[in-house]
Amino acid sequence: MAWRSTAYRVVRPLLFRIGPEAVHHAALAGVRVAGRLPALGRLASGVADPVAAEPIELAGLRFRNRVGLAAGFDKDGVGISGWAALGFGFVELGTVTPRPQAGNPRPRLPRLPEDEALINRMGFNNAGAAALSARIARARGRLPPGLVIGVNVGRNRDGGEQDFAESASAVARVADYLAINVSSPNTAGLRDLQGTDALARLIGAVREAAPGRPVLVKLAPDLDADVRSTLVRGVVAAGGAGVIVSNTSTGRDGLRSSRASEAGGLSGAPLRERALQAVAEARAAAGDGVVVIGSGGVGSAADARALIDAGADLVQLWTGMIYAGPALIGEAVAAC
Repeated sequence: MAWRSTAYRVVRPLLFRIGPEAVHHAALAGVRVAGRLPALGRLASGVADPVAAEPIELAGLRFRNRVGLAAGFDKDGVGISGWAALGFGFVELGTVTPRPQAGNPRPRLPRLPEDEALINRMGFNNAGAAALSARIARARGRLPPGLVIGVNVGRNRDGGEQDFAESASAVARVADYLAINVSSPNTAGLRDLQGTDALARLIGAVREAAPGRPVLVKLAPDLDADVRSTLVRGVVAAGGAGVIVSNTSTGRDGLRSSRASEAGGLSGAPLRERALQAVAEARAAAGDGVVVIGSGGVGSAADARALIDAGADLVQLWTGMIYAGPALIGEAVAAC
C-alpha cells in the first residue's frame, strides 16, 4: 500500500492546481475507465479481494465488505462498475431529486488543503431520479456479486416532502436500500425536517414508495447529543433500518484555511472526532440490530477502524480520497 500512497502524494500538488470540480469530473472519468479495466481499479486501490472472510449481513442485505462510497461523490451513478472494481463493499449514489437540477452557481467546491477538508455547496446538482434509475439498471448486469447499491434521496430546491417518496419510487426496483437526506446545509429548510414527527412521515412515505427496501436516515453532525439520540430512537420507532452519521457540517472551529468562512458544508479531517462521537451516541441510542454507518473524517485506515470500534457497522469514504488517493480504499478494507 505504501507505494500507492507515495505515488499519489507526488501527483496531488499537480491535481490541486486544477479547479476542484474539474478534478472531480476527471476522477469520475477515471473511475469509469476502471470499470472497463477492473485490473486497473485493483492496482489503484490495492484491494486484492473485496470479499470479507466473514459474511456481513445487515438489514437483510449482504455486504462484501464494510467500506462504502458516501453519497455526493457520484450523484448520477456514472461510475458504478468502476467503484466495484476499486473494491468498495457498497456505493451510495445521489443525493438524487425527482426532477433534474443544476445546483448552485460555481465555484461551489472549495478546497481547504491546510485542513485536509472541502466545503461543499453543490446544491443537489443531479440529472434526476429517472435518469439514475436507468443507469443503475444498465450497470446491474455488469457488476460482481455482493456489491450493494444504495440511493440517497432528497428534494428539489422548489419541492416539498413528497419529493422524497417520488425519488424513492423512481429507483425502488434497482436500489438495495434508500437513504433519506434531511441534513444537507445547502437546501433551504431541509434541516428543519430533522424532527421526530417529520422523520416518521418521511420514513413511512419512502417505505411505502419502495416496499421491501431498508430505509436509513442521514443526520447532521451539528446536532446536540440529546437531540441526536432522540432522533435515532425516532428513526427506529418509525421503521427505519438505521442511520448514517453524519453529513457535512456548518461548523468552522479550529480551521486554518483562509477560505474557511465560505458558505457550504464542511467535510474531511476536521469532522473526525465529531463523527466518532456521533457514531458512539447513535449506537447507544439504537442498540443492537440497527444499522449505523459512520461517515466523516476518514482519511486513514486507523480512522476507518476507529469508527467500527465506536459502534459503526459500515464506514463511508469521500473527502479522504481527495487527500489520500484511491489507496485509502484498500487500506480501509484491510482495517475493517
